[in-house]
Amino acid sequence: MRLWWMLPLSTVVAFLLTGILRQYAFAHGLLDIPNDRSSHKTPTPRGGGIGIVAAFLAGLVLFAAIGIVDLATSVSLGGAGLVVAIVGFVDDHGSIRARWRLLAHFSAAAWALAWLGGFPPVRFLGMPADLGWFGHILALVYLVWMLNLYNFMDGIDGIAGLEALSVGLGATVIYSFRGLAGQDWALPALLALAAGGFLIWNFPPAKIFMGDAGSGFLGLLLGLMSIQAAWNGSGLFWSWVILLGVFVVDATVTLMRRLLRGEKLYEAHRSHAYQHAAQRFGSHQFVTLAVGAINVLWLLPIALAVTAGWLDGAVAVLIAYAPLVWLAFHLKAGAHA
Repeated sequence: MRLWWMLPLSTVVAFLLTGILRQYAFAHGLLDIPNDRSSHKTPTPRGGGIGIVAAFLAGLVLFAAIGIVDLATSVSLGGAGLVVAIVGFVDDHGSIRARWRLLAHFSAAAWALAWLGGFPPVRFLGMPADLGWFGHILALVYLVWMLNLYNFMDGIDGIAGLEALSVGLGATVIYSFRGLAGQDWALPALLALAAGGFLIWNFPPAKIFMGDAGSGFLGLLLGLMSIQAAWNGSGLFWSWVILLGVFVVDATVTLMRRLLRGEKLYEAHRSHAYQHAAQRFGSHQFVTLAVGAINVLWLLPIALAVTAGWLDGAVAVLIAYAPLVWLAFHLKAGAHA
């Protein structure tokens, strides 16, 4: 019961801090100015994701203090998330070279994995798979990819905030369905509700953007929570991978097609499926709500089926991702805008 008043409070804190950050951005000229590769048309403040970071970290400290979250989890998620948020905040205010950003990202991910115990054995197609050190390396790459893909996908109003809200609440439903303890479902619920406080400001038409600090933080934390879930069971890990499907598929298909054309990965572009969709339908709101609907009506039921033992995790990922891959190609993910 101690959780109930803390979780909604994170929404209030994130909402109030985002409003303060909006005024700060105006005062210091931290505005995203539209260009030919932008999806917005008016100068908009950026950096509002710090509100999510502060609200989540404050809740994490409280949870650790009263024993809801153990020390290893709080140090893992809190330490790594803080590093990524600081690097993103500095980059939002100026520019950090890509190699130094990646070094910080890999260092933060390695720190987090060390405290979580690395990547555990999981069941793949019904068989146990213990990858040992190779599994830890794959988990490290996975976390850095999650961090960066979330930044890539934060390109239209509301989409990154709604993704965190729907995925986090979806994981909370799954954990509750499994009857897991408060430590397990408290953190995804906390992250989801903190993102919800920011989303009030960012929902189309956005009054402030998230910025690299917020998007990197969300991507890393969602990835870490999926690995943390794997320690409670392979089905929970596969359920997280399913819930994250829209962002994973769009970003991965777009990246691969750009790589095949020899384009620079960190060069600004407007070729994700969701960006093409926003242009086609002339509405950020429609696309953002469509992503939320896919998460709730398609991905969550499949993830629940895995949790209930009705579907093998790896098979369920293929089922969940197949129409998303088709949709990504249909919307010309990775093609020039």
